[in-house]
Amino acid sequence: MLKNLVAEMARRQVTRRDIARTLGISYGTVIVKIKGDYDFTVSEAQKIRNTYFPDLTIEYLFAKEA
Repeated sequence: MLKNLVAEMARRQVTRRDIARTLGISYGTVIVKIKGDYDFTVSEAQKIRNTYFPDLTIEYLFAKEA
């Protein structure tokens, strides 16, 4: 689970559907990637960060829980 990403999405009212639209992927794919079943690609992570969280690092947003 990408807890930091989920927390920041909640703070800034960014929905999973917003992420799906931005990346041009399905809502279901966003769900499994946020859950950690699959990884976001580097370009997807960069696009999410640049679009919604430009003040945060990719390392912070996409840190996986241990």
